[in-house]
Amino acid sequence: MSAVAANGSGLDVEQIRRDFPVLDQQVRGRRLAYLDNAATTQKPLAVLEAVDHYYRHDNANVHRGLHTLAERATERYESARDRLARFVNARDRREVVWTRGTTEAINLVAQCFAQTELGPGDAVLISELEHHSNIVPWQLACQRSGATLRWIPLAEDGTLDLSDLDALLEGVKLMSVAACSNALGTIHPVRQLVDAAHAAGAAVLIDAAQATVHQRMDVQAWNADFVALSGHKAYGPTGIGALIGTTEWLDRLAPWHGGGEMIETVTLEASTWNELPYKFEAGTPNIAGAIGLAAAIEWFDALDHAALLTHEQVLLHAATEGLQQIQGLRLIGTAADKAPIVSFVIDGVHPQDLATLIDQSGVAVRTGHHCAMPTMAKFGVPGTVRASMACYNSLEDIQQLIAATEIAAEILR
Repeated sequence: MSAVAANGSGLDVEQIRRDFPVLDQQVRGRRLAYLDNAATTQKPLAVLEAVDHYYRHDNANVHRGLHTLAERATERYESARDRLARFVNARDRREVVWTRGTTEAINLVAQCFAQTELGPGDAVLISELEHHSNIVPWQLACQRSGATLRWIPLAEDGTLDLSDLDALLEGVKLMSVAACSNALGTIHPVRQLVDAAHAAGAAVLIDAAQATVHQRMDVQAWNADFVALSGHKAYGPTGIGALIGTTEWLDRLAPWHGGGEMIETVTLEASTWNELPYKFEAGTPNIAGAIGLAAAIEWFDALDHAALLTHEQVLLHAATEGLQQIQGLRLIGTAADKAPIVSFVIDGVHPQDLATLIDQSGVAVRTGHHCAMPTMAKFGVPGTVRASMACYNSLEDIQQLIAATEIAAEILR
């Protein structure tokens, strides 16, 4: 049986895997089954080569130099912004603000709102299913501004309970929710949430860290005011991400970081700000990271996306069905619409012990609260074991996960 047929989706997984050197290794004497993609994805050769080429041939600071290397670095850096803008269907390249990742992008908006947009009597709305990066910045913003933080409740199947959404939105200045849960894989109805918030007069930020490569990104279709994303969860380098914001909001907000590049003029008494998007990009940026992310997008866009989404669902179904056959195993998060993420516990077994033994079989999974403590509290567990899949994963990886979990469960019971 061919690799294509064996994976049931029409995606040539074996060909894809050859683009990822890190996958061609053994861990503890077993083939590596890397199933920790919600934490970070591996990087294809195209990304490794793009970053290497920059440092070998074009390394220079951007924008301010007139020499040849500076011009080449600037051209590649700004071309990367254009590539990301096309990938997410931004209205304008000026709406793409480089950040270190989703966390910094959310903090940017939270701190800017705390400065000028929030005050006593206002509210911010998030959900019980958010990553800490979409909780803590809003707690800080509310503490500093006097605003109130509200929560959309979490239902037992891992979806958001939207039955009282209109009431929760009363007096809200901004709603910030993930498009997809990192802990459970739940995919949220983004456009429904955005439309409801806008009808109530609230701005919206969407955390797209997990959604970037598991959905077809279209920020105009979402119609959110801000979208935050990370490169390292989309086959790109660490330390690079972006905030996609409407020009209306980015023009309105004051900068949150000061320094070089983000200014137009500086005197001893005052400063004026650079044009978008540079107003929010103080200091020397992660030039290599942006170039690497553009290479990742180019590589990813060449895949058959319909086949990819089918492939991910085949893997998710196989993992779900196989794991459920293990005695005492309970899935946490059973929404009908999910990204390829399975989160589970086994009765009487601590998740850390389980994950440690799973690693003995060469299977890389994540354990703990997944930076989602309120979610874990909702389900009454200290944490879960989470297996998360990507385009280079195969049914062989899933079979290896199931077998490793069975062996670990038997040892630990």
